[in-house]
Amino acid sequence: MSVGADTVADVIIVSTDGSCLKNPGGAIGWAWVDHTGPSASGGAASGTNQIAELRALLEAVLAHPGAEPLLIEADSQYAIKCASEWLPGWKRKGWRTSTGTAVRNLDLVRAIDRAITEREGPVRFRWVRGHVGNEYNEMADQLAGEAARGVRDGTFPESPPAGAAVVMAAADPVTLF
Repeated sequence: MSVGADTVADVIIVSTDGSCLKNPGGAIGWAWVDHTGPSASGGAASGTNQIAELRALLEAVLAHPGAEPLLIEADSQYAIKCASEWLPGWKRKGWRTSTGTAVRNLDLVRAIDRAITEREGPVRFRWVRGHVGNEYNEMADQLAGEAARGVRDGTFPESPPAGAAVVMAAADPVTLF
């Protein structure tokens, strides 16, 4: 697992994003958008922006099994570092940070580790700046925000436990709600 530019033509590229309406504690939404069209989103009644970002990343990995390389683009450096840079050290230290404190959002971090480890193909991450017109990041942002607002307003059901999201194939993922 590495962070960097893709060099293989048949890489699956997926953009992820999370949303929290009142951080912390407000309704959250998460989403991923495959650059070939499919997307998925979900939400929960409360959480943090970091939980939403991690959930988006986890669901993207779980929805893309197989041997093809997977490149996840995210605007959350926290989520990317949790899934790549910081993960090996945390595992070595018994899920403790460099300062000796417990890893936050440990259940999600462990689930991401398991999903990446069990996936046949490699998973890499690339940070993208959010809210600057990146088409797929903007789609993921919109879907995550709609999911969070929908959960808050009772028009979008809360997501099942991590990994159980339904993949939706749509030409226009913004109209899924």
